[in-house]
Amino acid sequence: FSMAVAVVRAQVQQEPSLETTEGTGINISCSHPKIQTNDYIHWYRQLTGRGPELLVSAHKGFKELPDGSGHLSVSADRRWSWLWLRRPGRGDAAVYYCALGP
Repeated sequence: FSMAVAVVRAQVQQEPSLETTEGTGINISCSHPKIQTNDYIHWYRQLTGRGPELLVSAHKGFKELPDGSGHLSVSADRRWSWLWLRRPGRGDAAVYYCALGP
């Protein structure tokens, strides 16, 4: 029996938790100071009892979420990214993750 262990070279940091009221926009930030040139920034969310789902990916700049519910923006030096949820409702209560990768 063998187990592969992935070494996480790209550290990311996020707030432990955030709250908003229904319909009030919220900005979720992610710090990734060790980002590599070819890395994309991926944001996922995981609803209770479900698997993670990819919301949006970007290399730089600004990207609208496919369903128009918000956008992802990346700082000029690519060390920070922010997921903006325009009008979150109860159904958006979830764990939000950012990750770096190809």
